[in-house]
Amino acid sequence: MTDHFKALPSRRAVLGTMAAGAALIAAGPGRAAGKTLNILSHKVHQTVLGTGDGDLLKDWQKASDAELAFTTFDSNPLQDRLFREASLGETDFGVGYLIDNRPTAQVAALFEPLDDWQKKNPIEDFSDIAPGLVQGMTVGGKLIGIPVRHATQGLFYNEALLEEAGIAAPPTTLEELIEQSKKLTFTSKAGTPVTGMVLASDLAVFPVMFARAFGGDFIDGQFRLVPNPAAMEAGLAALRALFEAGALPRSYATTKNDDQVTWLQQGRAAFTVLPFARFAQLNNADQSKFPGKIKAIEFPISAGLKGKMPMASVVEAWAMSIPKNARNKDLAWSYIREVSSKRVTLGMAINGNGPVRVSSYADAQLKAKNPVAAVEAKVLADARGAFPPFPEAARAQATFLEEVQLAVIGRKPVKEAVAAIVERVKPLMPA
Repeated sequence: MTDHFKALPSRRAVLGTMAAGAALIAAGPGRAAGKTLNILSHKVHQTVLGTGDGDLLKDWQKASDAELAFTTFDSNPLQDRLFREASLGETDFGVGYLIDNRPTAQVAALFEPLDDWQKKNPIEDFSDIAPGLVQGMTVGGKLIGIPVRHATQGLFYNEALLEEAGIAAPPTTLEELIEQSKKLTFTSKAGTPVTGMVLASDLAVFPVMFARAFGGDFIDGQFRLVPNPAAMEAGLAALRALFEAGALPRSYATTKNDDQVTWLQQGRAAFTVLPFARFAQLNNADQSKFPGKIKAIEFPISAGLKGKMPMASVVEAWAMSIPKNARNKDLAWSYIREVSSKRVTLGMAINGNGPVRVSSYADAQLKAKNPVAAVEAKVLADARGAFPPFPEAARAQATFLEEVQLAVIGRKPVKEAVAAIVERVKPLMPA
């Protein structure tokens, strides 16, 4: 054991004391709960559970005589902390939120297999949870996480800008998307320079979506690297055509995910690709210049494949896991069961969570609050992760994006870039 890990227990003890104190303060002047469940998550997972009278777990906490103590981080630091905690002899954290592209076989071994827990005390109507999300948390035939949130990518467009440019309907094929994006690279009546499409350059989601629109992929579920090079070339050529036409920002190489939201809200871009869960934010009257005018549809497949195969949009999912070294696994499983229930799943969805249950999308209250619920449900049925998890996945993604960027901005021929992706990523692939 390194000195670094030897130092952790005392620091964790301090954190545990602080968390327990916070839990007692939250409990108010009444009797303190008999136990505390420590949870490692992103802030959003805590937020969608509600507070006060809207706390979705208040009855469960009372019945379980338990308080919840959340420790929250952004995505990457969260996964690092979770894996570190799960590697110790014992951890104070009973539940950790796990991203679906992280559990390699080595990582999965750090977490409690949940199949026996499911048999002993099953989750309500487990088959209602989208099968693709469950599969993403099944490693080596063992279920290590219960899906709780997903972010499925859709194509967002500014209806007002389309109308201004004389476009009657959003695109139904990728080719139409390219042509409309070019036409929407103009100066609007408000005097705003508009770029047809805005995409971040540092995420694999977007080139993967373009490759899939032509029937290709970066790395498929069978770990085949660029299984259809011609399709990848077509996808990158489409992105390059957009850049050359000025229909992607000149600042493409430094554009980030948050820029996509801002540009669409301000009318600086007509199209972008974001999770459907961003719909409310994009149409928020306090933030957007076009509330009610930003719509979302399924990302379109190429004309040659339309009607012949479904478009496999990219989805990222979160799941609740139990570290194998956790102290109170019974309480952790009880929490997971409650959060996975139909009632709480729907409540979280109404609070802005991407619901993992198919039945949630049929709820009238959710449909009234989320106009894109039906299309999101349809897209989710065929969605899958950007690439499967493996030990060198982060390096593979970074290498892939380097070559994509060179191709899109015209510093390398598309065909050469695709060949370089295969050559450079191949040594990083699992044996």
